[in-house]
Amino acid sequence: MASDHAERGCPSCGVLARVHDRRTVTLIDASAMGRPVRLHWVKHRYVCREHLCDQHTFTETDERIAPAGHRLTTRATRWAIEQLRREHAAVSGLARQLGISWKTLWRAIKPVLQAADADPTRFEGVKRLGDDEHVWHHCNPRTRGPKMLTGMVDFTPSNDGTARTRLLDLVPGRSGRVYADWLQDRDTNWLAHIEVAALDPFRGYKNAIDDHLDDATAVLDAFHVVKLATQAVDEVRRRVQQATLAHRGRKGEPLFGIQTILRCSAANLSDKQKHRLQTAIEAHEAHEEVFIAWQAAQRVRAIYHADTPAAGRAAAQQLLDTLPTCPIPQIARLGRTLKQWREAFLAYFDTDGASNGPTEAINGLIELHRRIARGFRNRDNYRLRCLLIAGGLDT
Repeated sequence: MASDHAERGCPSCGVLARVHDRRTVTLIDASAMGRPVRLHWVKHRYVCREHLCDQHTFTETDERIAPAGHRLTTRATRWAIEQLRREHAAVSGLARQLGISWKTLWRAIKPVLQAADADPTRFEGVKRLGDDEHVWHHCNPRTRGPKMLTGMVDFTPSNDGTARTRLLDLVPGRSGRVYADWLQDRDTNWLAHIEVAALDPFRGYKNAIDDHLDDATAVLDAFHVVKLATQAVDEVRRRVQQATLAHRGRKGEPLFGIQTILRCSAANLSDKQKHRLQTAIEAHEAHEEVFIAWQAAQRVRAIYHADTPAAGRAAAQQLLDTLPTCPIPQIARLGRTLKQWREAFLAYFDTDGASNGPTEAINGLIELHRRIARGFRNRDNYRLRCLLIAGGLDT
């Protein structure tokens, strides 16, 4: 292809330049029918008429075709970005389709992602904020940095009320200080617009929210509350097992055979599972303690399935009053934990069921792409890739 001849001004001084000659540049275009495509662009080279200008000569450029100095066309770069975001593709696989190396493709993609990342408008409209941590590598922290990263997620519903979740940032470390520093870097007006902050039962995150999000309502994640209740039941089962048989559970023993059943919701149990549960509890009088603990955990589950938020809140308040007085130590400890988180625990019913569930979904998407890429060695590349696939960048 060749562009039409047109007079062009010198990029340095603005004086009209004259055509000196032409040169052919080979660009990498988006693949067609599974085969690499090369675009040959015949460019004009110009000479500046101003003798005092330091530019002397320059070659025409057109951002619509390809950025200056890039080997990939704009179309190829956009195609690769969409494949990464929509089709969960690997950079190495896209590079093979284009007939180039991984580095060549990433050098074209990275500036586009960095420009989108630097756009401050991508933080606009956030009213509900969640956070979660994950391990991004299993190598030596001395050579690759902290293993843990904390992700900040926006799960503000869209204007029509439909769910919308996007990753805002990934920062190294997992602590209340990391979360507080990230919030401190945000604009005060932005912080004032945050209405709900969902969190796991980690005191460091709660302190950061209290210090920097004065107007936000902290909500304890429902999944982790149920998880705490399930763990308490498992601890009771193991303690009773040791007290009655003086060893850990073994195949064929009653309590060992129902360990997975005890983690399930009563509403999801089949008739066969209910019979197995009843048989195991009746096998020894000490097993009644396990059954009571399981019933307490079922009450915790039930508050999140109440017909109305008011009914759920009333049931939750009743749990806060009764669980700490339970004679079973593990259940009493669960009650004391929930009582310490009372406001954040009850806030679930005042915020239309806000939770860290959308944040966990984003974390699962990140884990998927880390497996697709067979791991990452560069945290900056990892962060940009995660922001792209998790909706954090508008490219």
